[in-house]
Amino acid sequence: MLTIINADLHNEQHAHDVLAMLNSYAQDPMGGGEALSDYCQKNLINELKNRNAVRVVLAYAGDQAAGLAICIEGFSTFACKPLLNIHDFAVHPDFRSQHIGVRMMEHITRLAVELGYCKITLEVLEGNLPARQLYLKQGFATYELDPAMGGAIMMQKKLN
Repeated sequence: MLTIINADLHNEQHAHDVLAMLNSYAQDPMGGGEALSDYCQKNLINELKNRNAVRVVLAYAGDQAAGLAICIEGFSTFACKPLLNIHDFAVHPDFRSQHIGVRMMEHITRLAVELGYCKITLEVLEGNLPARQLYLKQGFATYELDPAMGGAIMMQKKLN
């Protein structure tokens, strides 16, 4: 039986499962291929708890954590409304191809509508074809304002 929940980071089991799922995702080629740092593993849950704009979703297959989404509220200046950015989205390798990602996306969409967000955003690696197909089927599209200008690209500048 699959259950999708809004995680409570004050619940020890939820906190443990979030960290375990994120560490599994980090070690996957789509997550960078390296375990979370010791610092991150020791501090992430408390840091997430300190941020009111974080929404965490867990998927459970029976009593096993099978999926994770960490979403962070942003703000659309053009819409003058909050948006929800899916910062991390992962299904554990043991549970892939079971439509867990679809169910998680449906849950996140309902949550975003209930909370009054104007849109949901996310980033995906070009080579992550299964994830891209999932997102397209869920109604996501590349971001563009004017087709003549092309789509937006994600960029980063690491500071340390």
